Amino acid sequence: MLRWTVTFLIIALVAAVFGFGGIAAGAAAIAKVLFFIFLVLFVLSLVFGASIFKR
Repeated sequence: MLRWTVTFLIIALVAAVFGFGGIAAGAAAIAKVLFFIFLVLFVLSLVFGASIFKR
């Protein structure tokens, strides 16, 4: 998931350098959404992963 976030961030940066504002904004928005999904899944895995080992 984090790999896709970095990929879309790089696409956004390259598109911005070449002047494709719409593509850059779209790729940046996708990267932001994927990053927040990654954070939620990461926190959930920490919480539920720790509770599994405490049993």
